[in-house]
Amino acid sequence: MKRLYVILFVVIAVAALLGVAIAEHSGYVLVAYKNFRYEAGLWVTLALVAVLWLAWRGISALIGLVTTSSGVVNPWSRRNRSRRVQVAIEHGQLDLAEGRWASAQRHLHRAAEAERQPLLYYLGAARAANEQGLYEQSDSLLERALERQPQAELAIALTHAQLQTDRGDTEGALSTLKAMHERHPHNAQTLRQLQRLHQQRGDWSAVIRLLPELRKDKVLPASELAELERRAWGENLSLAAHREEDGSIGLQSLNRAWQQLTSAQRQEPALVLAYAEQLRQLGAQVEAEEVLRVALKRHYDSHLARLYGLVRGSDPTRQLQTAEGWLKEHPADPGLLLTLGRLCLQNSLWGKARDYLEGSLRIQRNPEACAELARLLAQLGDAERSNQLFQEGLGLLDERLLAAPLPVPAQVLPT
Repeated sequence: MKRLYVILFVVIAVAALLGVAIAEHSGYVLVAYKNFRYEAGLWVTLALVAVLWLAWRGISALIGLVTTSSGVVNPWSRRNRSRRVQVAIEHGQLDLAEGRWASAQRHLHRAAEAERQPLLYYLGAARAANEQGLYEQSDSLLERALERQPQAELAIALTHAQLQTDRGDTEGALSTLKAMHERHPHNAQTLRQLQRLHQQRGDWSAVIRLLPELRKDKVLPASELAELERRAWGENLSLAAHREEDGSIGLQSLNRAWQQLTSAQRQEPALVLAYAEQLRQLGAQVEAEEVLRVALKRHYDSHLARLYGLVRGSDPTRQLQTAEGWLKEHPADPGLLLTLGRLCLQNSLWGKARDYLEGSLRIQRNPEACAELARLLAQLGDAERSNQLFQEGLGLLDERLLAAPLPVPAQVLPT
């Protein structure tokens, strides 16, 4: 408040001094040029100059305001075009993320046509079209992207292959990826998509052929690559076992596939398990027993020991003795106890079989041990306990059955 009074005092003082100066010294200004003549007092001239300066400043500000306003109002101004493109990008990306495919395609296509670097917007619009089943439009958008940015051929082709896979055209996707693999043999994403596509198609032989490149170019982490390799060879063994040769599904194809493995691979428990299981399914029980016995002698594995109880060797007594030898070092393995119970059943040792199966269930409740013990007890005359174990085994087999609703028992109405 004091500051306001000071300012007001200063203004009044200046005005008073100015009034005194004007009264005492009116001054005189004369401007003459050819036929032009201006004559006035000094203070009037100064006032006129101040008015002209203020008028010029006002006109300049008005022109700027009109220009800016026309940029905001005019829909064809550069500022508004840029704003519309930005809005289309924001809406298109949001629509794409939230699954509004038609809107996403429209907005991203508009943004792509207006941008100098349109690749990502064309790819997004192509995906949106593909999700709507508009495959021709999707391919057309990718072709347009290639026209605008030919240096992005690989990125566009990889997107095309993924969209072809999504629409179920795995043959087309494979052709696209093979072409890119020839042009860019060491591209990690191309190799990765090829591997996934071969897996999806169930072409495990192709996955196996691709493994050296996946390893050389470090496409996958070491652990993931090792798991993929085990699965590929395991699936290949299964396919080989069911491959028809000379009109029959035979053992020779399976054995050839097994021999294709390296010596180290033939010692991996997962692959031994796959090979022995296929031998068992083909009826080569003796060969399966020998493969499992040799593998377990070299390195004990619970899964192999479990399968050992499902095969029938040439000598059931020796097979039981062999398995009982593993029990000394692995007394708490429920899978081995289950196997021993099964082998005792093969040898008609009912009491011993019951002890082993009950021992397995004490360590781990599992449906196979329940079923085996239930069958044995039924034959021994303990129907009540047998039925209990069958019910328990059914529940363990799929616990979701217990959560499923059941119908209310029908009520019998009195007559």
